Amino acid sequence: MIRVHIFCEGQTEDVFVRTLLSKHFAPQDIYLNSIIVSTSKGYKGGITSYEKIKRQIEIKCKEDPSAKVTTLIDYYAFPEKDFPMPNLPQGTPSFNKAQEVQKQFQQDINQPNFIAYLSVHEFESLLFSDPSAFEKSFDQHNLTEKLQSIANRYSSPEHINSGPETAPSKRILKICSNYEKALHGPEIAERITLDVIREKCSLFDTWIKKLEQLT
Repeated sequence: MIRVHIFCEGQTEDVFVRTLLSKHFAPQDIYLNSIIVSTSKGYKGGITSYEKIKRQIEIKCKEDPSAKVTTLIDYYAFPEKDFPMPNLPQGTPSFNKAQEVQKQFQQDINQPNFIAYLSVHEFESLLFSDPSAFEKSFDQHNLTEKLQSIANRYSSPEHINSGPETAPSKRILKICSNYEKALHGPEIAERITLDVIREKCSLFDTWIKKLEQLT
């Protein structure tokens, strides 16, 4: 059995790992253990300091060297103030920035059993892989058409930008006000299926392939 510890940004990602991802990897004899990042004493979720997550990752890598350690956190919320950011040209697209920051993340942790992964934007970007999957959770007229019209404007779900008012979750909430991240997010992702998400989201698919290759 191969064990993989996944540091998750919050409850939504934690549920996603424990449901959809765990079901996928179990037949391959890969066991996933989700860990919500601790940000302060008694509080979990979100990332306020790179040093805090770096310390947690390094401790886990060293205390369990026979297991792999990875992350399910997004680039948009990644704390740059205390992270050794790569020198990128001004105007570099977020999709490319996420890839370069992920490389720097891997180098900075510098542990043999660590696999860095940064999603470009928040978890909800994955849900734009198939907007029709929202319909079973919400009885709302033209819901699929409205969400699909957003997805059609971008090269892939991972390219949907995440400004304060244009983050994938904010776009969903403007159309579907009763959407709840931890409740509906993993449920909709499971309905979309991992295969479809992987087909539409290349960076996410690359991460999953790395984990599959551990066998």
